[in-house]
Amino acid sequence: MHRHRACSAALASGLAGLLASTALATPGAALAQNPAPVTAAAPPPSTAPAAPLAAAAVQTGVVQRILVKGNERIEPATVISYLPISPGETIDAAKIDAALKSLFRTDLFSDVKIDFNQGDLVITIVENPIINRVLFEGNSGIKEDKLRDEVTVRPRGIFTRAKAQTDVGRIVELYRRSGRISATVTPQIVELPQKRVDLIFKIDEGPKSGVLRVNFLGNKAFSDNDLRDVVVTEQTHWYKFFSTNANYDPDRLEYDKEQLRKYYRNRGYYDFRVSSAVAELAPDKNGFVITYTIDEGPEYKFGKIDVETELKKLDKNILVSLVPFRKGDIYQDERIEQATDALTFAAGAAGFAFVDVRPRYTPNRAAGTVDVTFQVKEGPRVYVDRIDVVGNTRTLDYVIRREMNVAEGDAYNRVLVDRSKNQIRALGFFKNVDITEIPGSAPDRTGLQVKVEEQPTGELSFSAGYSSVDQLVIDLGITERNFRGRGENVRARVSLGSLRKSVDFSFTEPRFLGRDLAAGLDAYYYTYDLTQYSAYKTTTIGTGVRLNFPLSLNSSGSVRYTIRQDDIQIDPSFCVTGSLLVSPALCDQRGSFLTSLVGYGYRLDRRNDAINPTRGFYFQLNQDFAGLGGSVKYIKTEGDAGWYHGFNKTFILSVVGEAGYVGGWGGDHVRINDRFFKGGNSFRGFQTAGIGPRDLNLGRTDALGGKAYAISNIELTVPTFLPEQYGIKAALFTAVGTLGLLDDFDKTSVNPVTGLRAIDPLIKDDFGLRASAGLSVFWKSPMGPIRFDFSQVLVKQVYDKTETFKFSTATRF
Repeated sequence: MHRHRACSAALASGLAGLLASTALATPGAALAQNPAPVTAAAPPPSTAPAAPLAAAAVQTGVVQRILVKGNERIEPATVISYLPISPGETIDAAKIDAALKSLFRTDLFSDVKIDFNQGDLVITIVENPIINRVLFEGNSGIKEDKLRDEVTVRPRGIFTRAKAQTDVGRIVELYRRSGRISATVTPQIVELPQKRVDLIFKIDEGPKSGVLRVNFLGNKAFSDNDLRDVVVTEQTHWYKFFSTNANYDPDRLEYDKEQLRKYYRNRGYYDFRVSSAVAELAPDKNGFVITYTIDEGPEYKFGKIDVETELKKLDKNILVSLVPFRKGDIYQDERIEQATDALTFAAGAAGFAFVDVRPRYTPNRAAGTVDVTFQVKEGPRVYVDRIDVVGNTRTLDYVIRREMNVAEGDAYNRVLVDRSKNQIRALGFFKNVDITEIPGSAPDRTGLQVKVEEQPTGELSFSAGYSSVDQLVIDLGITERNFRGRGENVRARVSLGSLRKSVDFSFTEPRFLGRDLAAGLDAYYYTYDLTQYSAYKTTTIGTGVRLNFPLSLNSSGSVRYTIRQDDIQIDPSFCVTGSLLVSPALCDQRGSFLTSLVGYGYRLDRRNDAINPTRGFYFQLNQDFAGLGGSVKYIKTEGDAGWYHGFNKTFILSVVGEAGYVGGWGGDHVRINDRFFKGGNSFRGFQTAGIGPRDLNLGRTDALGGKAYAISNIELTVPTFLPEQYGIKAALFTAVGTLGLLDDFDKTSVNPVTGLRAIDPLIKDDFGLRASAGLSVFWKSPMGPIRFDFSQVLVKQVYDKTETFKFSTATRF
């Protein structure tokens, strides 16, 4: 007889020690009262045994039959199929040993015995049970779904003690990463009929190991508070109950060390290193004290900057001019990365798709400088073998592929791949986008895997709210930014408010006629009641078509045509001669006008992220020509630009400016609904239509709008010291601008005595400077985004309308 148990005596002793801490119990029917732990004579682990426990004498002979005993669920033919022995073969100790190992490797059996008697090979087995349910008890800090994703055992799977012990370790590690260092897990089984078991993981989570203090030793250039903002690990405070970083995680320390290295190396400290990162448990075991010991070294500046290349088509002097830093600048790692990307892109534009740019550093510690030489060489030729798109369950493949700047068969270019990632992310269809290289079909081939994680793109909304601008607002709308998974944008909305009422519909096809053209159709109807600002109402109905097209990787152009009907309404009793209650300039605006205009636009966008930019700039210019039919003639030009610079993950500086001018032609003057009105969201600190020309006759304060404006906003996001989960952001701002320049006709009124028009001194049109400063708070609340503006007006005209506080639907910072 040959019998093989799970372990040798030595292994059984070791397993008994392991089970003493994670007591795998077999409570059976009496589990609830007093579960009894399983001893070391447990089922074997999934690995094969080292050597069988052989009998004193080994029988040999020819196998006539193979018999299977003890099986309950598994068919005898299935058991025999796992054996390396067939009838007619001669049996010996080596073959029996191989048969034992083969059967145990299946994980189907907890015990196997092999007997050979007069030509019969008898296999006696004890089957491992089937898992009926996997249960978790005692977990509150981690949801059950997350635990189920972590463990490998599954219902209807085979139970083995080795798998259970492996999953115990996985659960303990999951708790350790969440800051519960003392968590323990005890697996238990409840035996059921038909060789089934329930597997229960009983969890004692223990207290959460917080971070009492984050200390730094050796720092002189930056304070402890500065460096605490750099590392991800946060000190535990009572108000950080939503934070996932305010607990001790050993893995996070390594990430923090890299963050510190980046921070210092981007501020001139070339020799910086973290000597150690130590976490010490407090004597009362209520948390850890983490200490980073650092060696800053001296501050360095860039020394000699050079470019070396053997490629004759590349002009060395031009390459040097593309490097975004000069000798004497503070040393920064990120600027070297920018230079590498710029040189790679320049070489690609010159026809070298396979280029390798590597910086070589030569520190001069006596002079405090680092010489940097960029070596530009022709790299190995690598082509894109295939592009795989995974993770998209709704969006069609071609919608993603058409955003790629490289295609199958093209030369691999890292810069173009990075641009492709940003373009796919800018679609707004995906929560995460990642492009990784995968092995190709040959050494000079590489594959690209585009992995996306989809997010909802449709919205059916009904909302009611109140803002200090629009008063009561009710919105009903439906929007689908990825209609039919084809990337088409459809929007229909009805908005009812005290200030405006509107109905609009919009459709955009991003690839019109299968080309890189975005075509759109718009139709709208809206009314504005501006009687509290300018004593008139306006009703507009119109439609338009538009076409956007790329001009380069970073720039695009657009053309459009719009036709609309405007009706300006003023109470007739206000305009009775001799008892005017509103400005004569406004009374002259009454009536219906048909506007037919064509326009074009240009946009250059060099921001690093289209959604949340932290670096780069953009510029756009739009011009409309009205007079191609209709009764209105004017030329309107508007432009805006923005520049962004992130100092770190919290402080982001943005400078945004806009300007515009509209002028009539063919003897036509600019009507009030075609002029510019600024204030409110467009100029914080001033009410809607709060700046610009105004009629002050008889105590009136009617806004008349202006033909020209220029406004600049400088904004700096600042920390709120609140958990990111709250969705609260803040920014300091200052705004400077002006609005004015009416036509002479609109600054005149009729003299009641002479009947002649003359300049009215009470119609103010001072093209003067305005300025304000303050704080904006953006809250992504459960009820929708809300923005609060706290403003202080610094410079204004006496007739301007100001406001120190405003809340409304927010725009993105």
